[in-house]
Amino acid sequence: MSYPSPSILTGAPLLLFCALALAQSAATGPVAQPPVSTGMPDTASRVLDLSSLTDMDALLDRLTDRRVIFVGENHERYEDHLNQLAVIQGLHARGRTLAIGMEFFQQPFQADIDAYIAGAIDEAEFLRRTQYFDRWRYDYRLYRPILQFARKHRIPVIALNLESELTGKVGDVGISGLNDEERARIPAEIDRDDPAYRQRVEAVFKLHPAEQQRDLEHFLEVQLLWDEGMAERAARVLADDPERTLVVLAGSGHLEYGQGIPNRLLRRQLVPSAILLNGTNRSPDRAAADFFLYPRPVELPPAGLLGVMLDDSSVGAGMLVKGFGEESGAKTAGLETGDRITRIGEVSIANYSDIRIALIDSSPGQTLPVEVERKRLIGDDERLTFLVELH
Repeated sequence: MSYPSPSILTGAPLLLFCALALAQSAATGPVAQPPVSTGMPDTASRVLDLSSLTDMDALLDRLTDRRVIFVGENHERYEDHLNQLAVIQGLHARGRTLAIGMEFFQQPFQADIDAYIAGAIDEAEFLRRTQYFDRWRYDYRLYRPILQFARKHRIPVIALNLESELTGKVGDVGISGLNDEERARIPAEIDRDDPAYRQRVEAVFKLHPAEQQRDLEHFLEVQLLWDEGMAERAARVLADDPERTLVVLAGSGHLEYGQGIPNRLLRRQLVPSAILLNGTNRSPDRAAADFFLYPRPVELPPAGLLGVMLDDSSVGAGMLVKGFGEESGAKTAGLETGDRITRIGEVSIANYSDIRIALIDSSPGQTLPVEVERKRLIGDDERLTFLVELH
């Protein structure tokens, strides 16, 4: 009997196994005999045949006949996003006509995404127009390689999610509290009949602090709107272009067991599909996904930080500094509470997004000029510039 070499298990960045491989091999083997009762508890052990361990290229060969491929993520895990990129690159290299559906963009901003992909606006303008840092706030660098690849190859990127104003209102008053115009923006068909879905949502609801546990039914309706809204938008993409393969990128909780987006999409468009999830620290469950991926952990390089706390609710020029972190290059350089940051490097600062955009390519140890407006007790406000070493 031969075994995979240790380098296969630890060296490759993109390792996976087919969750169905064991069942397929069993189907061609001898008929299993009923186990002999020993009176001991059954461990219900699952067995993985490591001889079926393969790599990303082999997986991609198996995905070329699927119309929709769901690739899950932990939003902060860089290796998950690198796997998403690898799937997109591999299918593109195999000649598939692609679209990329993204959970993290909201539907009203589709025209702004289209403008970026078409090359009509630059990255900074794209981030401002889509309000990325206000509506998502996860480190944009996690998704940047995917969006840059899409732009380079003019692959459509689809905003899947409903706008947060709509789901936020449902969280407060429920779907029944929406007016006619708001109801017209949500899916007409919402499936509430999956008890396993409800049970999973209830479990998540109970993890919230007690003061945030307001109304379970409203919380459930928000989850349903997210999943049904994304599924409906994705189904329209498939219906509008029968030759296009859609890669859906979303949090694993929206994909596992097919309960969130997948089954709701397939209810609208019954097409060949596959679910891919990171299998690290998961029990191997065939019902959860079609394929589990086992990537090597990869960390984003640390970003440079000013070390300031900002008040984004205040009115006035720039961004108001309301405090400093324990290790603050800004404080060391001479900034004070009450200063308004109006420029960082070459970027004029009007809001929180501008701060993030100004620092997007920065690194710890780098020094940047930071311009502030400081109020004086007597006389006009001062404009001061400090050289800040980022931490």
